[in-house]
Amino acid sequence: MRQVRLREGRVVALATGRLAPVTRLGWGVADQGVSSLGNFAFSILMAKALSPSDFGAFTIAWVTYGMILNASRGLATDPLVVRFSHTDVASWRAAVRASTGTAVSVGLVSGLLCVAIGSVLPEPVGTGILVLGLVLPGLLLQDAWRFAAFAAGRPVLAFVNDIVWAVLQSGVALALLVSDTASVATASLAFGGTATVAALVGWIQLRVAPHPGLVRHWLVTQRSLAARYAIENTSISGARQLRMSLLGVIVGLAAVGQVRAAEILMGPFMVILMGIAQVAVPEGVRVLKRSPHRLIRFSLLLGSVQATAAVVWGLLMFVLVPRGLGELLLGDLWQGAYALLLPVLVNMAVGCFESGAQTGVRALGASRHSLAAQLSNAALYVVGGVGGAVLDGASGSCWGVAAATTIATVIWWSRLIRALHEYEARSGDDESPAKPSVVTVEENQ
Repeated sequence: MRQVRLREGRVVALATGRLAPVTRLGWGVADQGVSSLGNFAFSILMAKALSPSDFGAFTIAWVTYGMILNASRGLATDPLVVRFSHTDVASWRAAVRASTGTAVSVGLVSGLLCVAIGSVLPEPVGTGILVLGLVLPGLLLQDAWRFAAFAAGRPVLAFVNDIVWAVLQSGVALALLVSDTASVATASLAFGGTATVAALVGWIQLRVAPHPGLVRHWLVTQRSLAARYAIENTSISGARQLRMSLLGVIVGLAAVGQVRAAEILMGPFMVILMGIAQVAVPEGVRVLKRSPHRLIRFSLLLGSVQATAAVVWGLLMFVLVPRGLGELLLGDLWQGAYALLLPVLVNMAVGCFESGAQTGVRALGASRHSLAAQLSNAALYVVGGVGGAVLDGASGSCWGVAAATTIATVIWWSRLIRALHEYEARSGDDESPAKPSVVTVEENQ
């Protein structure tokens, strides 16, 4: 079977070649790099333009957006890339209409809640949450278009769209800084408003209209995936937030800064990891369709390549940080961050194998297994991170998280093996990634 492609506003078939997976992975990494750099530049400029308290209020709005985004992905776009990355054109178009309509609907509902909550919260936090509510539909739609492009095997479209957003948000942020007009409201509006413009560009790129009227059908037909993925996504992000908050209570805010600084040292590698993760599930689906028994090999290879990259980058940091790079990037935080670099590196290297197994489980559409593994992962993360902090401060927290990730990796791989055996033993199960249940809705509209 051939995958879909967009040409001159139409979806057409795209034949695959031996280098096609490598090309798509490369574009995925490039896209994540652009997205991360755009958000990083925007944050740096706003940190310079806003007072510390205003920047803190903007950060709360940013974190709120991240949690809603994870929920939206679980409900809308995660099922899309699992079940419609290797399907016919009509099925893909129907699924994109429904999934993007779901993302917009999540943005509208959560946006109304944010406006209501922001209206009663004290300034300046309330303003940030209120303005976020106004721009959430555009933010979530822009992200949904990216995953629609990944499902189509055309990550270059997501790359172009994120370039548009990065240029717009950086330009507007710079204008706010130069004109001295930055505030919590204008910063939040700039962040979401530029994403909305990029979302309109995505609409032009894909030429598929979001259909909020298909939300109920989408959630019903994708219920075996959507609810579980939404819980998965929000559970791990909530666990990370809880770990950092309790670390600050137990050890102090300086420890939180040191842990975050150590993670920043691994930041360029994380761009690669996140970029590969964005397109790995669609590639896993294609491997599964061609030869199911190769999915284990694909997942192991994926984890091995990422882990090797993590180790190489970490060793480079061990050499360069004490020789001036650490002070240049982190100032007075570099020594504390350097002391935590080893457990952070171990955690990330082991986590790469966890990511490989997670890709395989999601490619199978085995949401029951992925939900159980992710909830275990979240619980282990909190126990390891907080328990380690009680025993040995920031260092103990990092080693505790590394130990938790190791146990979680074993759980993920056991779940992958069980899910693959179940997949091979059944036929036509409603959790199969290839079941395009939205097509009938598209044909009847």
